Amino acid sequence: MTSTKHFIANEQETYRWPRNGIEAISSNIDDRTLHEFYLWPFQDAVKAGTVNVMCSYQRLNNSYACQNSKALNGLLKTELGFQGFVVSDWRAQHSGVASALSGLDMAMPTHEGFWGDQLVKAVQNGSVPEARVNDMATRIIASWYKLGQDKTFASPGFGRPGSIRASHPTIDARRKEHRKALFDGAVEGHVLVKNLNQSLPLSSPRMISIFGYSAKSPDSVNPSSWISFSDPLDPEFFASAIALNGTMISGGGAGATSPSNLVSPFEALKVRAYQDGTAVFWDFESAEPEVDPASDACLVFGNAWAAEKFDRPNLHDDYTDGLIKHVASKCANTIVVFHNSGPRLVAQFADNDNITAIIFGHLPGQDTGPAITSILYGDTDPSGRLPYTVALNESDYFSAGPDLPEGKFQIFPQSNFSEGVFVDYRYFDEHAIEPHYEFGFGLSYTTFSYANLTMRPSPNVNLDQLPSGPVVEGGQKDLWDVLYIVSVTVKNTGSRDGKDVPQLYVRIPADGAPGKQLRGFDKVQIATAESVQVTFPLTRRDLSFWDVTTQKWRLPRGEFGVFIGQSSRRIVLEGSFKI
Repeated sequence: MTSTKHFIANEQETYRWPRNGIEAISSNIDDRTLHEFYLWPFQDAVKAGTVNVMCSYQRLNNSYACQNSKALNGLLKTELGFQGFVVSDWRAQHSGVASALSGLDMAMPTHEGFWGDQLVKAVQNGSVPEARVNDMATRIIASWYKLGQDKTFASPGFGRPGSIRASHPTIDARRKEHRKALFDGAVEGHVLVKNLNQSLPLSSPRMISIFGYSAKSPDSVNPSSWISFSDPLDPEFFASAIALNGTMISGGGAGATSPSNLVSPFEALKVRAYQDGTAVFWDFESAEPEVDPASDACLVFGNAWAAEKFDRPNLHDDYTDGLIKHVASKCANTIVVFHNSGPRLVAQFADNDNITAIIFGHLPGQDTGPAITSILYGDTDPSGRLPYTVALNESDYFSAGPDLPEGKFQIFPQSNFSEGVFVDYRYFDEHAIEPHYEFGFGLSYTTFSYANLTMRPSPNVNLDQLPSGPVVEGGQKDLWDVLYIVSVTVKNTGSRDGKDVPQLYVRIPADGAPGKQLRGFDKVQIATAESVQVTFPLTRRDLSFWDVTTQKWRLPRGEFGVFIGQSSRRIVLEGSFKI
């Protein structure tokens, strides 16, 4: 069964693991920020029915996450009403009795060490109540039954070999019905942020040139391991965190994948060029490749790699920036595509008029080639939106690394989340910082208009400031009562069908609240000249703030602002209502 992870505040890899006498980093977060920002998605997951939550490596407020009773027993199991089991990240258990009493239910990858016979002794000597062990077993077995794995699940597999490279039967878990989901996910993860003079989509160009290390297939894919995006890497490139071993389709570490059906951008583009009779030239290796000025379009593929166990050292690299600038100096229609695991700065070249289009492709998976080809040629409308802010300068972001003042905290490293809830677009808004591309931004090949904003209160709902309902999975039941319904009409005003992503932001009348917070979004397919009505429900939780005194979500009195837009900065319609 799938784990919801990592609980909680696992926001960096640096010092995530104790070693050489230094403890793991402590994520120090105040109570309000913890609830309004970091606990929020876990609350959604518990309400949705997750049965398994994985606790993280680092410490939370100086207590290891897998033996933090406030987090596991308090927040997760009591406040959110979580009925499933808590499993440790691999070797994230740091104690026996303490982790058992604090709410850990399963230790991975093995019980050896802190539990096993030691847990039996702890029960026998009274350190751990027998009821706590029964609770562990009940939560695990109940999860098995809740998911119906006693009835409809396949027979257990072959077990875990002593070595992942040991000989064992190959299992083909592919399903034909998954193909569309893989392709659609790859397409819709691409975000078009620049399209000067409608340079895209391409229309049967006579000649294209393809450059960059992230366009080609990996040098090897085999069933005994995974694609190594970082090997071989010169230290210069490792410091820049770019992956040279073929097109980047996933992050590194435990989540890396090696699909046998991988089609690279170069392979897919060559097939399309063959169909159209387009001449293709390419160079994946040179930092300053030869560029034919007769090319109708020059495509440059770069990436921004990230993996488990280390944090990205920077948000751009000189090698890729230099490659892009070189190609753009010789080609008047240069199109840049990044495969990126997070924000990637582009201010170094984005204003160059020869760079006509920029696409953030993120981590497209096995359909990376067909997906980008369908977007470049207009077979599909780009509909991805940025889930982060792209800054003009790296210094525009709030400082992100561990706080280690000289002579202090050398053994117990600390990371103080002093920015509070003002993260990403909230931080840029609060400090009036102009972004390069704002949160929620993305272009389409068509255009849309918004009209008819309405805000309708729900009848017969409790508007008391504090919730009073019983705790169910996801927290107090009335936190999920819909208090207002916001609707807007979206019309496709362009010449082709497309998808839009209307976004709802809300301003809550409470001290310390951001000027606006995302409270809803939807992706809608709209035919040209057609309109659709998009509706957003606003729950009690959506309109509340965490009251640290009462330890409850408080619905404030006053005027609430409502903002409908195509991004956090492109607000089209505004309204308000009072409670």
